[in-house]
Amino acid sequence: MTMLRIFSAAVAATAVFAAVPASAEMKTEWVEYSQGGMKLKAYMAYDDKITGKRPAVFVVHAREGMTPKTQQLTELWAKLGYVSFAADIFGYGSGILPKDVPEMTAQTQIFRKDPALTKARTQAGYDTLIKNPMVDVSKVGLVGYCFGGDVGIVFGSTGAPLALNVSIHGSFGDYETGWAKSAKGMYLILHGADDEGYPLTTVNGVIQDLRAAKVPFELEVYSGTGHGFSTPKGSAEERANMQSIGTTARTLKELFGS
Repeated sequence: MTMLRIFSAAVAATAVFAAVPASAEMKTEWVEYSQGGMKLKAYMAYDDKITGKRPAVFVVHAREGMTPKTQQLTELWAKLGYVSFAADIFGYGSGILPKDVPEMTAQTQIFRKDPALTKARTQAGYDTLIKNPMVDVSKVGLVGYCFGGDVGIVFGSTGAPLALNVSIHGSFGDYETGWAKSAKGMYLILHGADDEGYPLTTVNGVIQDLRAAKVPFELEVYSGTGHGFSTPKGSAEERANMQSIGTTARTLKELFGS
């Protein structure tokens, strides 16, 4: 069932930051692994004060790759008590970090043209995450930004046991017929109503696939908002950014508990 929800930025922000433990002690580290001969390096953040296994957020970066912004977004979810792990899709561990839009486009096209590589590269990151003894493997949610939202759809089609698959201003494309039949968990799509590159007509294709496969999902659409609102431009996108954080945080808590 589709649910279109409107939240004020203040309510969304309160939902996020009220959940942050006063005693939180952020730890960050780089995690090296590999796939297909490519050296990879993920960014992981977690609260060192928490003991025992806990849910995890599997972050998939936007088209710019493993930038400081990606690292900050990863830390955001760790502040809520999750193990937060940003997978290295492009090959940051091998020195790949696009410096401009043409290089970003070149990198994303490599994966858009090769779904098998996208699946393998994402699976390698997921496998590395769930091997961590802090992680409750039954409670993993993917949060993908821009290109990462596209990756989330492709990876979800493998039947990966994700409890939640979140797309924040996802750069959706065309997917294999019937991809959603193997999808697990719930899908949360948070999108700008004025996204010219990835309009609502494109988003609707994903929604119809989820509906046909009877996969649970929610859709939240933000008026006055274009693509890339996690780096907001103007008050409407600032509101959308905060609402997307609040909605994701609420959904994670509903699925994983406090």
